[in-house]
Amino acid sequence: MTVFDDAALGIELGSTRIKACLIAPDATVLAAGSYEWENQLVDGLWTYALDEVWSGLRAAYADLVADAEARHGSRPTRPAAIGVSAMMHGYLAFDEAGELLAHFRTWRNTNTGPAAAELTELLGVNIPLRWSIAHLQQAVRDAEPHVPSIRWVTTLAGYVHAALTGRRVLGVGDASGMFPIDPATGDYDAAMVARYDELAAGTTLAAPLRDLLPQVLSAGEDAGELTAEGAALLDPTGGLAAGIPLAPPEGDAGTGMVATNAIAPRTGNVSAGTSIFAMVVLERPLREVHHELDVVTTPVGDPVAMVHCNNGASELAGWVGLFTRFAAAAGSPLEADAVYETLFREALEGEPDAGGLLAYNHLAGEPIAGLDEGRPLFVRTPESRLTLANVFRAQLYGVFGTLALGMRVLDDEGVGLDRMYAHGGMFRTAGVAQRFLAGALGAPVSVAETASEGGAWGMAVLAAFRAAVRAGSTADLASYLTDRVFAGPAPVTAEPDPADVAGFSAYLDRYRAGLAVERAAVDSL
Repeated sequence: MTVFDDAALGIELGSTRIKACLIAPDATVLAAGSYEWENQLVDGLWTYALDEVWSGLRAAYADLVADAEARHGSRPTRPAAIGVSAMMHGYLAFDEAGELLAHFRTWRNTNTGPAAAELTELLGVNIPLRWSIAHLQQAVRDAEPHVPSIRWVTTLAGYVHAALTGRRVLGVGDASGMFPIDPATGDYDAAMVARYDELAAGTTLAAPLRDLLPQVLSAGEDAGELTAEGAALLDPTGGLAAGIPLAPPEGDAGTGMVATNAIAPRTGNVSAGTSIFAMVVLERPLREVHHELDVVTTPVGDPVAMVHCNNGASELAGWVGLFTRFAAAAGSPLEADAVYETLFREALEGEPDAGGLLAYNHLAGEPIAGLDEGRPLFVRTPESRLTLANVFRAQLYGVFGTLALGMRVLDDEGVGLDRMYAHGGMFRTAGVAQRFLAGALGAPVSVAETASEGGAWGMAVLAAFRAAVRAGSTADLASYLTDRVFAGPAPVTAEPDPADVAGFSAYLDRYRAGLAVERAAVDSL
């Protein structure tokens, strides 16, 4: 028996990195690997090539194996379970033979406005531009040539899982970003499916919607096993055995909830990366339809209000890169992590409202802000105080700006929130981004030791839960997380500082007013 026999493998295809994480039964990390990639703008749409999906997965897994050998002197061959996660939403359409019919369209695309508006009115719930059904309906509306051949539509996680197992399934959290879920059944809302079929009648879409969508599964359910062909896709060396059970594939929102133990009502989490989104588990349905909010689910099907912003920490990273290069040019080179640490600490010395400065991180369109395209902007008035501390406080506030607009809508709905959990690389510098987020939300924000592990770790936990269920465990996911995964040290919690709350509120008032400048930039540049 080896250290890896009871291990669980989680893989997540994020927007800038594909990560692989192998964990022990107590959820400690045994090995990790990664591969960097970037989306491409092809024919006006953001996409990733499927060839790079597989080359990236193989590279990330090989990196994990090398790490395992370096740490433990052996390589994993048969972990107890595997799970695959990826960016939610988007559009992957296949024909009867399983051939891709159009370039993979990611969540980042904003060309689906007419379809999203049509579906929101038809279904009576908010259908955002990034949802899979919006992409499908836009293709139908545009009478794209591939539409008559569609026999299966899925997400990136669903596609990878199907290639590994032969099963066209999806975890309920990821499925809830394709089409609305009925909380009573844990499946696609049957009445809404029927309404869509009526809408699509007479179009070139040749199959009922339910036949096109993946089967929905809850966390812990049987999602198939790794086939010999699937094992070879991940590990061409032949070191990975077939027959390993897989967890239902999930989206990055679901793995973020798991990674922060935020799946109970009145809890939520913020995940910050290329995009940034907040998830709040609901006690009751929302009273109204809001374009800033969409309702998805936890990995076990409970309703969650989601505030999703297309733009997260990428612009911030660009500014850090600028100062990294300055340090090198000045003859005092620093590693990127050290530059982040220095600039984040400096931001703590900034004025509570960032000295009148404004930072818009909109590299891409931002539906919550009413923007189809993005133009990153740094704006100040002659009276504002241009200091390094204020500049970087403004940049950090800018990451949370659009998110805060959406969260204010939840406040107006009377949604209760006891605590937010945060994860993502920007929270590695203890007490900075966490403190500012607490001020932005006006609620305590907790960061666990696992916060920087991210979605691959969360998916590995879901894989471990699948292994536990398969072995006979009767614990539900919430109990499993509380008793098995998060039974150790309590997370570090930042209470909202009244000065930060007031300062961010003033910043957000300017931010909202300044969106007119952002729109003018889109029109003019």
